[in-house]
Amino acid sequence: MQLVNTGDARRASVAVTGLGLVTPAGIGREAAWAGLCAGNSTARPDPELEGLPVAFSCRVPDLDTTALLGRRLGRRLDRFTVFALLAAREAVADARLDPGTWDGARIGVVMGVGTGSMQGWQSEFDRLANRTPERVSPLALPRSVPNMAAAEIALDLGATGPNMVVSTACASGTSAIGLARDWLLAGRCDLVLAGGSESARLPMTAACFAQMRALSRRSGEPHSASRPFDRDRDGFVLGEGAGVLVLERVADARARGVRPEAYLAGFGASCDAHHVTAPHPGGDGAARALRAALADAGLAPEDIDHVNAHGTATPQGDAAEHNALHQVFRRPPPVTAVKGTIGHAIGGAGAIEAACTVLSLRHQLVPPTANLDVLDPALYLDVVTKVPRAHRMRTAVSNSFGFGGQNAVLAFTAVD
Repeated sequence: MQLVNTGDARRASVAVTGLGLVTPAGIGREAAWAGLCAGNSTARPDPELEGLPVAFSCRVPDLDTTALLGRRLGRRLDRFTVFALLAAREAVADARLDPGTWDGARIGVVMGVGTGSMQGWQSEFDRLANRTPERVSPLALPRSVPNMAAAEIALDLGATGPNMVVSTACASGTSAIGLARDWLLAGRCDLVLAGGSESARLPMTAACFAQMRALSRRSGEPHSASRPFDRDRDGFVLGEGAGVLVLERVADARARGVRPEAYLAGFGASCDAHHVTAPHPGGDGAARALRAALADAGLAPEDIDHVNAHGTATPQGDAAEHNALHQVFRRPPPVTAVKGTIGHAIGGAGAIEAACTVLSLRHQLVPPTANLDVLDPALYLDVVTKVPRAHRMRTAVSNSFGFGGQNAVLAFTAVD
């Protein structure tokens, strides 16, 4: 590995010292990692989407929110906030932190959320339609606005430092993690909980994406619907979940006696400024974000050993990402796309995939891309499929791209 500027790159790295995951493949980092490595699609018919043009999704296994959070909190929170809170709690425990002893004013929280939640809005709209506005719940608004993913984490853990939600569509979780690194390097915080959360499998969300022809229509075989980079891909599958990373400066992690999971070495972002929903077909904006992340990390393209791709399984999106990779790399390194297994969690996707990239570096193992039976002959990529691949990795990147031409890329390095 050749560092473009060794001293600056090392100063710019921050340590990932804890992970929390809530995914359709499993709840908790170990269960989620095992599910991702199994490479089996979690897509199933979804009773909550019954009657819609696309009525299947990738769903987080049933949660007993009352047992996990208590009756009062469990009733107050929408699903995307429940995921965020559970992932944050796990990440904090994983990092061997005790919120009862930390200086909350130096703890930041930044989460990525694509749209917030419409989970409880239908009943509220029905009350308005029935001309009974006095029956609208006073909790409907505060439980559904996007910033509650970060605010509820702060309330639960006593994190009184900077607190916000970033919304860059499907790049939201990745953008949040990149911003967290900036906070640490600027000295605004000593520790940041960063990630993303979303429940995209809601009737209005499903109806909208179906109308846009963005979703796979394989209703007869939903388990094989999400097919990143496959010749027969026809759209993504709605998913849900959350990922949270604990980030701190390398020196602070060492002072605590904690061995990092990996280092977050660089972040890059760009905008296509091309189309409201479609990516630039040549992948120009995505390539700019990739180059920016590598430059920020002090890395050259030949240093990268693995790409965790955005890989939504849309015909346009996968082709554009392929083109971006070929703009940046002479020969792209091995690629995986976990949306084949867990679907697309929108604002939570980038954070889940960032955590997966960290675990890939930790275990020196690349999870397979589910449902990739025949690689699209127009795509020249080494995509890991069928079974996990043991692979020597020093560095890896995680890509996220979203509506509005939003592009965000994280560069991670392994711990020696």
